[in-house]
Amino acid sequence: MTEKEIIQGCLENKASAQEKLYELYSRRMMAVCLRYTRSRVEAEDVFHEAFVKVFKNMHTWQGGSFEGWMRRIFVNTSINHYHQNRKFFDHVDSSYAESTLSTPDNAIAMLSNQELLELIDRLPDGYKLVFNLYVVEGYNHLEIAEMLGIAEGSSKSQLSKAKAYLKKLIESRLISAA
Repeated sequence: MTEKEIIQGCLENKASAQEKLYELYSRRMMAVCLRYTRSRVEAEDVFHEAFVKVFKNMHTWQGGSFEGWMRRIFVNTSINHYHQNRKFFDHVDSSYAESTLSTPDNAIAMLSNQELLELIDRLPDGYKLVFNLYVVEGYNHLEIAEMLGIAEGSSKSQLSKAKAYLKKLIESRLISAA
């Protein structure tokens, strides 16, 4: 079954097509949810809510990348969940985040992908949210500001602080591994 046939089947409310769509995208979309939540249980809640939205709103897809359209629903659902369940942007001592040491250029190369993802997950919620939207999802600061209801400068600041904080986490990991 092609993606186009699966989508058409979903538009016709065929359970077999819905199951195929779920199988095709569930791993990638769960990864999106995990990036924006604190636990697997929380990610699963967001994941199921977003899939319901996908099925309910498939008629609004106007062509182009279906996966991109779907990903946007998952990201927006994750952000809405974040707003509903957390005080926006944890307070982090900015002097700690800004007083970072110089990281060797090859420091990130010394970490596995899993280790890097674990370190990103340790970022304070606000930093993690902006970092993922900008670095992983590819949104620009204006788009992030609109999505989160913040100033564009706040998005830039949060990204800068996230990078500094992540740099500090990477250095700590490398020092403790040595």
